[in-house]
Amino acid sequence: MKLSNLASFDPALRLRGIKGLQGASKLDREMWEEFHGDLEGNIIASEEIIRDLFGAAGEDELEVSAKGGIRRIPRAKTPPEVTESIQTVKQRRGQAYFRECVLNNYEEQCAVTRIAVRDLLVASHILPWSSHPKERLNVQNGISLSRLHDAAFDRGYIAFDHDYCLLVSGELRDQFGSWEMFFANFERFEGQTLFIPPEALPPNPEFLAEHRETVFRG
Repeated sequence: MKLSNLASFDPALRLRGIKGLQGASKLDREMWEEFHGDLEGNIIASEEIIRDLFGAAGEDELEVSAKGGIRRIPRAKTPPEVTESIQTVKQRRGQAYFRECVLNNYEEQCAVTRIAVRDLLVASHILPWSSHPKERLNVQNGISLSRLHDAAFDRGYIAFDHDYCLLVSGELRDQFGSWEMFFANFERFEGQTLFIPPEALPPNPEFLAEHRETVFRG
């Protein structure tokens, strides 16, 4: 019930028609506002706490999946002589959080092809991480894409219009007919609407417009 009280403050949930409970207290609101006053820092701290809780140390990854629950994925350890700055660790933790949120938002599927192999998916930023720090952890700044489509989106070979339909650049379209791969991965999906689950938060249209204006090759 406490979580449902906090949910009443969440604008992302309101976009989905979820109101939460109406019994939230003044202290609930103060806690919500304090947490979101330093959202990035508090998310990183929360990530560290949950990693400790599930015994994820060092290079281990912690996967939070709506389908599979929480699992620890052991990774090779960094050589002792190699150290990371605190800022680097924070960035990796933030990116891990963003990935889990975006992939779960799209039910662990590529929004273009519907590929549902989690290891082949990327939480693709619409506005770049480096140049838009305020939107780094915004789930509406992310789209779940296959690694191929993430690369094409990042380099402006594809984009999405105001109706969330796939746009393909002229450079890529010139390759249609030259190889089956281009048909299978791009031509067959051109003009198709992104897969957005009914309860998911859709990509921010303004972010998509900025991507079309600044990145898309047209």
